[in-house]
Amino acid sequence: MFRVVASDLDGTLLTPEHCLSPYTKQVLQALRKKDIHFVFATGRHHIDVAQMRENMEIDAFMITSNGARVHDSSGNLIFGQSIEPTLACEVAKECIDDPLVYTHVYRGDNWLINKEDNYSLSFFRDTDFTYEYFNPSDFEADDIAKIYFTISNDSLHPHLVEIKNRLDKKYGNKMSITFSSLNCLEIMAENVSKGSALKKVVEKLGLDLKDCIAFGDGMNDFEMLKMAGKGCIMQNASLDLRQKLPQLEVIGSNVDDAVPHYLNNLLL
Repeated sequence: MFRVVASDLDGTLLTPEHCLSPYTKQVLQALRKKDIHFVFATGRHHIDVAQMRENMEIDAFMITSNGARVHDSSGNLIFGQSIEPTLACEVAKECIDDPLVYTHVYRGDNWLINKEDNYSLSFFRDTDFTYEYFNPSDFEADDIAKIYFTISNDSLHPHLVEIKNRLDKKYGNKMSITFSSLNCLEIMAENVSKGSALKKVVEKLGLDLKDCIAFGDGMNDFEMLKMAGKGCIMQNASLDLRQKLPQLEVIGSNVDDAVPHYLNNLLL
């Protein structure tokens, strides 16, 4: 039996309205009563996820900013890897004159953005986490967990692909660059991933990756799904992810609370 459950949030554990359903809360609480550890594994900020964890009334590890930050079940930071300040300053200015792109930075406990973005705010239904404005040309670049670029319409995804190709060419292996969704391109420090962070969590618990089952829907879940003892891909997952991991089981959609139903049938 799996001793650790790791799950992405948006597009996976959360509903399409970016909320945790009552049924999900019930199942996760039941898992903890059976001493099965739960790990939030997300691109979201740790402050946001901590509020969500409190609302769920469970103790859980938190992998946030796609693995750049890891907190234990008591909220203690057990791992952190920030983008090198000089690189952070360069990347933050990459789309400064692009009217189609919003530039976001997770610095310390804060979410920074270069202009108003009501679409991104719609993702924060279960918490009161919100952004503050910053100037990409003039900001403190220490303690940066990640930088990400968003667009307001999935049809503009090819535009983000062009930006990713440009960043890949410019920075190569100096940065971890991945899509979490069609409208969100994320940049972290070198070798940061949910997979490498999950390895740290299971080692902290005295377990192994084979003891873990993981769920995800985006390319930022790739390493985690590949490294876990069992990886499950959402029916609503990105085509790229499904093509790169064709051997993994595809379960239902987040519309139908597929993850908690799967866990209930498998572990409870």
